[in-house]
Amino acid sequence: MSAPIDLIATFIPNDGEFFRVKLALEIAIDEVVNEQGCIRYELTEATEEKLVLTEQWASEADLDKHSKGTAVQDLNESLSALLAEPVKVERV
Repeated sequence: MSAPIDLIATFIPNDGEFFRVKLALEIAIDEVVNEQGCIRYELTEATEEKLVLTEQWASEADLDKHSKGTAVQDLNESLSALLAEPVKVERV
C-alpha cells in the first residue's frame, strides 16, 4: 500500500471577499469529505489575508479522481472572481 498524499491549498481572497471564499470552501468540504480516499479535507487557517485547506488522500488515483470531480469544478467556478491570485497547491 502506498503512503497517503498530503497537500496544502492556499487561497488568497480579493479584498472584501473573505466570507464568500470561506463559504464556498465550506460547501466543497461538506461534499469532498465523503469522496473515496479522502482522509482529511479541512480548513486549517482562515484569516482575511488567506485561507488554507489541508488535504490527505489515500492514493494518487483517489486524488486524481477528486481533482477531476464535480466538487472541485464547482468550487473553482464559485471562486473564479473571488480570488486575488490562483490557488497555490503544494505537496507536503
